[in-house]
Amino acid sequence: MGEFKVHRVRFFEYMPSAIRAMAFNNRTERLAVARADSTVEIFNFADNYYKEKIIPGCEGKGIATLCWVGQRLFSAGFSGEITEYDLENLQAKYTVDAYGGPIWAISCNSEGTLLAVACEDGTVKIFEILEDRIQFQRNFDRQKSRIVSISWHPSGTCLAAGMMDMIRIFDAETGHSAHRMLVERGIGPKRVSSGVVVWAVAFLSNNTIVSGDSEGKVQIWDGVTATLVQTHRVTAWDVLALSVSQDESSLIAGTTEGTVIQFQFLSCNTDHQSKRWVRTRTFKNSSHDVKALVHTETAVVSGGMDTQVVVQPLLDKVEKLSQEASLRKIMFPHTSLVSCAKKLGLLLFQFPDHLELWRLGESDGHGKPGDRLPVKKNPEKLIHLKKKGEDNIWFSALSPSGEWLAFSTFSSIRLYKIQIHNSIIVTKVSKLPKILHTAQQLCFSSDSSKLFASCGRSSVIVVSLSQSECKYVHTFKPKSGSRNPVHLLHASDDGKWLATANTGFEVHVYDLQKMKLHCTVPVYSSCPTALAIHPTTQNLITVHADQQIFEFSLKQKEYSEWSRKLQKQGLHPRWLKRDTPITHVTFNPKNTAHIFLHDTFMFCLLDKSLPLPDAKSQLSNQTTLQSLPERERIKHRHSFKISRTFQHLLFATLLDDQSLVVVERPLQDIQCQLPPPVQQKKFAT
Repeated sequence: MGEFKVHRVRFFEYMPSAIRAMAFNNRTERLAVARADSTVEIFNFADNYYKEKIIPGCEGKGIATLCWVGQRLFSAGFSGEITEYDLENLQAKYTVDAYGGPIWAISCNSEGTLLAVACEDGTVKIFEILEDRIQFQRNFDRQKSRIVSISWHPSGTCLAAGMMDMIRIFDAETGHSAHRMLVERGIGPKRVSSGVVVWAVAFLSNNTIVSGDSEGKVQIWDGVTATLVQTHRVTAWDVLALSVSQDESSLIAGTTEGTVIQFQFLSCNTDHQSKRWVRTRTFKNSSHDVKALVHTETAVVSGGMDTQVVVQPLLDKVEKLSQEASLRKIMFPHTSLVSCAKKLGLLLFQFPDHLELWRLGESDGHGKPGDRLPVKKNPEKLIHLKKKGEDNIWFSALSPSGEWLAFSTFSSIRLYKIQIHNSIIVTKVSKLPKILHTAQQLCFSSDSSKLFASCGRSSVIVVSLSQSECKYVHTFKPKSGSRNPVHLLHASDDGKWLATANTGFEVHVYDLQKMKLHCTVPVYSSCPTALAIHPTTQNLITVHADQQIFEFSLKQKEYSEWSRKLQKQGLHPRWLKRDTPITHVTFNPKNTAHIFLHDTFMFCLLDKSLPLPDAKSQLSNQTTLQSLPERERIKHRHSFKISRTFQHLLFATLLDDQSLVVVERPLQDIQCQLPPPVQQKKFAT
């Protein structure tokens, strides 16, 4: 198979933002996640937990809470505003000021007609949900302290609100307080004079109210008599979040210690006539505060300060031991944050508030597989480009020649001309076509003469670039009339094709010479996570969230023979059980049979010239092959060459000099012990 010189890039110090809120839509199986930088992410739990949409945030917005109303998504936060999102164009549809100061919580009644918000000024404000907007309806009785948590009774007749030292039950029709339940302060060293904050409440259909507070207690209340029924002290610190299962037989609580505690409503005697809430499980999957929780039918989903979405399956709810029964930790974006100019060895790193352009280092000499080569020239940071305004950077791209750099925010696109000689000159292109006002994806043509920008309704804008001007050329629109946003964009190396994929699972290929749609790939039942066009064969490779791989011939407009063989035999079971999506596909221009794939924890060289592995084969067989004599290797070799020597892999590609660039996120606790950035890697046959 040969050797590759590998640049192990570990100076991209990317850190995801903390998770502030979550909301789960049981009907569509979509999880919405809000982060501290106000970014909102949509995960499709029905499609292998793939992160299919990202809505960019902006500084100062401070989302604190999320709520689904049917297929509509609302957020509110410390700016005091309520926002509804346009999930097709991935932006805010409108924003309404609640005029109550910062908003701590938001909740919808079971009918989806009223939205309640908990405000800093001590009021619960009710908004009517109309077809295209929300409209203020009334205030409930003002309280002396801020309201930090709310929950509707399933009947919609009353609402529970948590605040300092107490829980109040409001009559939804009159807005008056019907009951008040005082929360006792702690004893001993944890007792505080400032009071107890009721961080979370849940109102159940049998009029039970569950609360979690800053004293580390989960308490069960009778909402009819306003009396305390049970107290469970689960932590020495705070209980920050609660979530209840749909059938109300189980509830979970998240704490500042990083634990999630499950309670179940169980019979306490043999005749099954009386039931109590019993603490049954404790999960410790987070290192810091668990700020957000969702209780699905089969799993506990948590998130917080350590930035990762954790899906902990409830094995008593899982019918069989499959992928659904495995713990998942979604750590990094499912979209690329790195661009590469292969000819010059330049890397562009995307952060929420700035971009960094680096030149790769150079090694000296050769070595055996696994050797660390001496570095004769260290990596060099060339440009640090900060964005202006409050909007975070959404997408970015570097042209293959390294001459152009572009990035988009919620409200604009910025394009820069870069000249790298003895000095570095960065010039902003001031006049862009008016149609180029925002983009969900950006991509340059192989010769750097065109910029492609995806916008609303699956359309793509084509702009020509020259030394003197930036000119609008064409807009590609799919015949299907799809309204789904484009999340993947790839221009072929030969300059003939542009491939797009949207969150409606559609893949379109456009002819860049004739400026028209060339073909539409048959729609598959899982969302594409990565795609690329082979520079020689002109075959399109698509990889999907369910780990399936397809090869589509653009010349014949049908699946290739190798692809049909792969689907007929089926992929290896261990490949299909992987829980992280393939995020990048690239090729070896010197060997048309080589396809490079990677996810967060694995790099794979797929050699089409070798036989496919069957279910009994060892999938990760590199160590085995290297230990066998040359003649014995033939019996065990197959087309999937997998390396797991990388950790937190964010990007990988093959440069023109046949060296492999691998971008890994450095682990903070071992950063001082990182190896030199260049080493040898050999894939055995």
